[in-house]
Amino acid sequence: MEKIRWGILGTGRIAGDFARGLTAVDDAELVAVGSRSAETANSFGDRFSVPTRHASYEALAQDQNVDIVYVATPHSLHKENTILCLENGRAVLCEKPFAINTGEAEEMIATAQRTGLFLMEAMWTHCLPHMQEVARLIEDGAIGEIQVIQADFCYRSRVNPASRLYRPDLGGGALLDVGVYPIALAYRFLGQPDEVRSWAHLGETGVDENAGMLFGYSSGALAVMTTAIRANTHH
Repeated sequence: MEKIRWGILGTGRIAGDFARGLTAVDDAELVAVGSRSAETANSFGDRFSVPTRHASYEALAQDQNVDIVYVATPHSLHKENTILCLENGRAVLCEKPFAINTGEAEEMIATAQRTGLFLMEAMWTHCLPHMQEVARLIEDGAIGEIQVIQADFCYRSRVNPASRLYRPDLGGGALLDVGVYPIALAYRFLGQPDEVRSWAHLGETGVDENAGMLFGYSSGALAVMTTAIRANTHH
């Protein structure tokens, strides 16, 4: 079996989760990791038995033994890191959120189209077996036409201005961290909304701590969603 040779750009917690996940895939092989320093690259490499460790993101992007790179850096670096890999001939699976805004996403997609390389957002919830079964049931008409989706992803965290979660410059806040999940659910089953309404509370560090989103569709369907990093919900 020909294996797809993976590189991981970044060495944080999510990168570690992805490295462990690759071990369950028969046609995947983790061959390289890239970090901003040799120390963190080697530490990650030792933990996950990665043969090649690069002390810069550029070196990983230029590694001819890598077929595809999983970008696992903070949100604000996704565009820069993704384009770096694409420009050097590497396909990319980019951790969610795909980008900070529409302009960044369009630039990333344009680069992938120009280079002819695979590019995908790592919206892992779409790949869960139970979500695929839900999609099948809906497509088969088992529950009829969807009229309303209610979804939230909220949790309570401690305010820490030094944390990525509370830093505007790193794309912190509820919407980009966990709000993307209910939004992705709405897009999957109802498509692009015809009207969007939203509200957010900005906390002391300037990031959105709580937010609500309402999507309206010409069919009459609605998607009602909430997200928070300062409040728990029961769903």
